[in-house]
Amino acid sequence: MRKTASASAGASELFQLLRDGQPRTRSELADLVGAARSTVALRLDALMELGLVAPVDDAVSTGGRPSARVALQTETRVVLGVDIGASHLRVGLTDLSGACLADTLRDGLLVSAGPQTVLDAVVELGTALLAETGRAAGDLLAVGVGLPGPVEHSTGRPINPPIMPGWHGFDVPGYLHQHFGVPVLVDNDVNVMSMGEREAAWPDVENLIFVKVATGIGAGIICNGELLRGADGVAGDIGHIRVSGGDEQLCRCGNFGCLEALASGPAVALKLRAAGCEAEGSRDVVLLVNQGNREAIHAVRQAGRDVGEVLSACLSMMNPAVIVIGGSMALTGEHFIAGVREAVYSRSMPLATQHLQIVQSASGLDAGMLGAGMLALHHALSPESVDGMLAARVG
Repeated sequence: MRKTASASAGASELFQLLRDGQPRTRSELADLVGAARSTVALRLDALMELGLVAPVDDAVSTGGRPSARVALQTETRVVLGVDIGASHLRVGLTDLSGACLADTLRDGLLVSAGPQTVLDAVVELGTALLAETGRAAGDLLAVGVGLPGPVEHSTGRPINPPIMPGWHGFDVPGYLHQHFGVPVLVDNDVNVMSMGEREAAWPDVENLIFVKVATGIGAGIICNGELLRGADGVAGDIGHIRVSGGDEQLCRCGNFGCLEALASGPAVALKLRAAGCEAEGSRDVVLLVNQGNREAIHAVRQAGRDVGEVLSACLSMMNPAVIVIGGSMALTGEHFIAGVREAVYSRSMPLATQHLQIVQSASGLDAGMLGAGMLALHHALSPESVDGMLAARVG
């Protein structure tokens, strides 16, 4: 017999307590929410029917019959994380604990091919991952997407993205919702990366800057534990800050001397070609550095100094505890980061750097995919979403 709406009242609040994964008895939950055990039992039944919580092994007995515990059921439902880059597409399937169950990469897919071409590939790869892991379409709760350009947060639509012709104003959430039938969350790729990196490696850090250095350069800013988007969603667009000594370098934005025109992967590759090295992009730069090419090492270290020059100004404004360097150029390792540290520490006040850590991304090239999964997960398990699932169940 279908439960009434009263059985689900308060179930969302109960679920938020269980999101940490810690098993609890009904008595413990009743004490935490200030409700009778019988009421808690009804709420748990509603959450179990949704597949969000489940009984676990019995608690340790202190005499008499042991008390059954319940906990977040991480395996039954999933979310999809999508990282769309300038020339790649990564898609990963994540369980409710944030663990990646399966992922796939389509390299060489240019974002400039247009939204329908790229998003059709997202649908294809996402559907294949569901099938590969034995998941039904109904197991999917949400999709998170990171895009390499400015995104209007309220609508999830790209706004005049410089490397994404044909994407301006395109309804990315609506297009993917038509295929997957679940909520679709879209944000700038660096914002998504910063969220994923913090979740994976720095959960207790309240102030962090994640810098992506690849085809473009951008930063995701975590301030007081919250993602800082700014008034128009372009906070962290450090790639188009002017850098000293770059007056002759034309940037794709139309200005001269931008950080991106000096320190991005394509910019460093251009310098190396002028020096007689074979380098078309970030990957070739990384390869040359790993081979010990002196020209490449020198160019990468200078690129790090240029990024550090801009970050030193950010440091004075934001005073982060951690600066994380990610993106393909971070794969050059300590050579790039050494340049960043050199500029930051020489240009910043000692008080601002005394506890500062400047590190390579722990998530590597998966940061965008994992962060997009977290974006979807936080939405899917929010009180509002759980309330919606419960309402649909009793409706």
